[in-house]
Amino acid sequence: MMIFFRSAFSIGLLRKTSFGLILSILLLSSGCASVGHEFPAGQVSTIRIGETTQNDIYTTFGAPWRTGIENGMKTWTYGNYHYSLFNDASTEDLVIKFDKKGVVSAFVFNTTKRSK
Repeated sequence: MMIFFRSAFSIGLLRKTSFGLILSILLLSSGCASVGHEFPAGQVSTIRIGETTQNDIYTTFGAPWRTGIENGMKTWTYGNYHYSLFNDASTEDLVIKFDKKGVVSAFVFNTTKRSK
């Protein structure tokens, strides 16, 4: 009985290990990973500090990828990150801080894309 249990356990462990190994090989062979989601980066120029509201941002950019608090101010982050073993990374992120009234108090936009 004990031998059967060990064999069944070993086979189950082997299946899990094999699945993990196969999944890892597939991910590494594709050489790509993506995090976040696309957002209309071309609309960043419409943001006005002291004027643009949280509702305006939501209407223009949709739901943020991440939310947080920095120095007591609400922050929304929009990010689109593509990494590859064979090509350069392609990243864009927009971090917006809102004051207590829900108006943009600061924002930062960064990208690795080259302007033409």
